[in-house]
Amino acid sequence: MAGLACFGTGIAFFVRSELGVPPWDVFHQGISEHTGLGLGTVLIIVAFFVLLLWIPLRLRPGLGTLLNAVEIGLVENLAQDLIPHSHNMIIRIVYMVIGLCIIAAGSGLYIGAEFGSGPRDGLMLGLNARFGISVRTARTFVEITVMIIGIFLGGHIGVGTFVFALGIGPMVQITLRLFKMSRNSLDAVAGEASEQ
Repeated sequence: MAGLACFGTGIAFFVRSELGVPPWDVFHQGISEHTGLGLGTVLIIVAFFVLLLWIPLRLRPGLGTLLNAVEIGLVENLAQDLIPHSHNMIIRIVYMVIGLCIIAAGSGLYIGAEFGSGPRDGLMLGLNARFGISVRTARTFVEITVMIIGIFLGGHIGVGTFVFALGIGPMVQITLRLFKMSRNSLDAVAGEASEQ
């Protein structure tokens, strides 16, 4: 739960940086722009729609999956209201860096807990298991697709989007080791990383 709270807080820092948000959040922002719903609320709604895609992939959610679907959005709504706006570019860059670091730490904590993958991550793993599509290809295809849709809906990309896309993988590998996942999980992560 601490990891998921970090994840939601990190997204809020990216939003407040106004330098671009992670690819999935470009999509969430676009929906938010059209519906008037808070970004965190959209995160929750989209998570449950993504879980519907798990049904044909024959995936089963774990406790972590359900907590992921709800908690990240709730925390994002709360944290975004608490983080002050700034027009100072240095502060905005700091927000972006803090966001990346907090999301990486949160990912290491919640993945390391081994209570089930998040709805969006599970979708990539399900495509891999069901159709033999590599995790790298599935993730790239899905994230680019939702980002492009998000752009057309009014979501914002920027340097932060690319910082996240390039930086999150290596940083999560570090945090997974820091939070000492089981040997089997580390082997699985290492295998997935080498496949990518």
